[in-house]
Amino acid sequence: MKQLILVAVLILTWALAPVATQMPAVPELPFESVANPLALPPDIHLGEVAGVAINSKGSIFVFSRGNVSGPAYMTQAAQLLEFDAKGKFVREVGKNNFALAYAHAVRIDKQDNIWIVDKGSNMILKMDPQGRVVWVFGRRGESSHLDVPPDYASQLTGLLERAGVAITRPANNNPRNPLPVHRDNVFNQPTDVAWDSQGNSYFTDGYVNSRVAKVNAKGEWVASWGSLGNGPGQFDTPHGIAVSPADEIYVADRGNRRIQVLDATGKFLREFTIDVPVDTKRGKIVYGGENPNGKTGSLAPGAPDALCMTPGPNPVLFVGDLYPSRIYKVSLEGKVLGVYGQPGRNLGEFGWIHAIACPSENEIWVGELINWRVQKLVTRKGAAK
Repeated sequence: MKQLILVAVLILTWALAPVATQMPAVPELPFESVANPLALPPDIHLGEVAGVAINSKGSIFVFSRGNVSGPAYMTQAAQLLEFDAKGKFVREVGKNNFALAYAHAVRIDKQDNIWIVDKGSNMILKMDPQGRVVWVFGRRGESSHLDVPPDYASQLTGLLERAGVAITRPANNNPRNPLPVHRDNVFNQPTDVAWDSQGNSYFTDGYVNSRVAKVNAKGEWVASWGSLGNGPGQFDTPHGIAVSPADEIYVADRGNRRIQVLDATGKFLREFTIDVPVDTKRGKIVYGGENPNGKTGSLAPGAPDALCMTPGPNPVLFVGDLYPSRIYKVSLEGKVLGVYGQPGRNLGEFGWIHAIACPSENEIWVGELINWRVQKLVTRKGAAK
């Protein structure tokens, strides 16, 4: 009998042990998605929504890969649209602007200036609230000659091989080999912009250059920091950026699946990772393959693709990922406070979250690449705040 009791105790201890060591479950955020938050004119259509931003009046700016012109390959796809606080269409901003080539981000500063980041033209613009250009950063390749090659060697070698041309592929054949030389005022597929309390601007640059750049309040280039890698202060696709009231710089280091925090001089302070288990039975991804156990790379769960910090003295971060396409509410210390959403095509579901605007903790706007839309999320009435 004693042996049976001992065996029963051991079995019970073994069964309960995993429960005792489990992390507390991350709470579900009490959001609901508002149907049809934006009213588009009949002749304007959203493409992949790369950027979304809100100004001080509550107007919504959407930077979409729409208004397509040119061939199917290497086409121009960038259109900036403004809607009022009720979602009524107001205007197209910057139509025929030379920098609009392939939309990536739109942000609004404290003076309601409109900033666009264009991945295709390698340019970042500051526009006044009326949409007129104030500052120009970067330079688009000239149309008269191949100042910028039409594609990287990694792509061109494959094209030539398929055409029957004898090619010797270089080792480590990718767009970042050899490592690009960083140059002031020159970008290579930039991704985002943010500002500190002194009016300095910070750019993430981006897919190839793997750095953060700083420009002062006069628009003068100050410095850039970082290189390709996974060490402290190195980056693999720095994809988003935000600045805290203490002027700490939060960088969405997407390829390394982490958020790095720097000071205003570029000094590494700390980092954290968003690690919330994926329930593969909840929702169905709308593009690509599942990667529930990924720990690195842009398609790993929690890899920060979109980043937004709420205003005010006690902000939080809202972070979105490509896979499985969820929204995470995170403290500035890196604690995950809640999670919302699942992959899919319906309201409250997402397909590749690329942009977040967060005027408050109870209202956020989400731009999706694959679903070609903007969702407005609000806290459900009666939900605990």
